[in-house]
Amino acid sequence: MTVQDPADDRKYRAPALEKGLDVLELLAANGGAMTPSQMSSELNRSVSELFRMIQVLEFRRYIELTPAGYCLSNRLFVLGMAQAPVKSLTEAALPYMRDLSAVTIQSCHLVVQTDEQIVVVARIEGPGDLGYSVRLGYRRNIIDASSGLMFYGCASEQGRSRLRTRLLALHGKARVADYVARAETAGAQGYVRRESDFVKGVTDLVAPIIGADGIIATLITPFIQRTPPVCDADTALTHLRSAARAISAEMASVSQP
Repeated sequence: MTVQDPADDRKYRAPALEKGLDVLELLAANGGAMTPSQMSSELNRSVSELFRMIQVLEFRRYIELTPAGYCLSNRLFVLGMAQAPVKSLTEAALPYMRDLSAVTIQSCHLVVQTDEQIVVVARIEGPGDLGYSVRLGYRRNIIDASSGLMFYGCASEQGRSRLRTRLLALHGKARVADYVARAETAGAQGYVRRESDFVKGVTDLVAPIIGADGIIATLITPFIQRTPPVCDADTALTHLRSAARAISAEMASVSQP
């Protein structure tokens, strides 16, 4: 990550800034906490070289210290949410998400893609005392996420090619081939319905939000069966897909001149 590219002929350089960006990008890619020595090994820099940068990033609240090491704070997420496209998307989606949660008695999440990961940018808790949801800013590798199947399956050919190239470099041919096959099936049927692979008793229901150039986000309900049943998974999926279509139409109207 820190090896200089011989073809890099930039006129100006800012080594300290690039060192800080290396730390942030490493923590984002790792997805968990890292110690300074682990960062040093991954970045091929000495611990003393990184020490001041880590201290400054912590002081500016871009990273935070946990018992397991340093991890990203939500500061970058908050800054990203201030961007007009994401802000417009969440503003358009939230009314439909509230209605969806009320009728299904389930939580729902708005998810966008960022590089090779998905991130939750909006959330509505399910009504009542019982529910399941994940925190705002939650990230997961796109190849492992239910929403990730939609982001490939509903992407343009150009978008698929870019994502496939990045994933091949990270995960290898066999794993990417399996992901692509499942994603193409999901794209053809227009939704994902599958048991969560990391929380027992949760069924991921996912529908795409489509813009002019393909998928821009997903709407997901992590469905849990209540006793007595209030809304079954089939009905919840129908409401979810309807809400996603409504948000897609809303975004289409916003993007028109």
